[in-house]
Amino acid sequence: MVEDDIKLEKVTSQDALFLYNLLKERNPDANISHKKMPTYSEHVKFLNSSPYDKWYVIKLKNKKVGSIYLTRQNEIGIFLKKNMQGKNIAKKSLQILMKTNPKKRYLANVSPKNKKSIQFFKNNGFKLIQYTYEFNSV
Repeated sequence: MVEDDIKLEKVTSQDALFLYNLLKERNPDANISHKKMPTYSEHVKFLNSSPYDKWYVIKLKNKKVGSIYLTRQNEIGIFLKKNMQGKNIAKKSLQILMKTNPKKRYLANVSPKNKKSIQFFKNNGFKLIQYTYEFNSV
């Protein structure tokens, strides 16, 4: 794969359907950001709220293949379409994100059930710094 074939483009409202379909591919058991699939209108409302400091669609040869974001707390989230995983697209996208948005420190919050994501961030120089526990009283 030619590295120049991977580009990050800022998310716009025209990306709503692509991002919604991408969200449908995520395994809810390995996810910490949401437990149930939002409705499409809830998703559009979320997108329009500018929830992240930076949010990009990952493109390979001008085809949308995933998304990557950086929160205001410098937390990175990344997801690729299932058929695009394991092709070094995520690694190159992470490198582009960090080069384009230089920070002293980056974080990645990953569910302990998401073994692929844990391994990805370890392989890219991230170190485990904490375990977070949650209690739901409802």
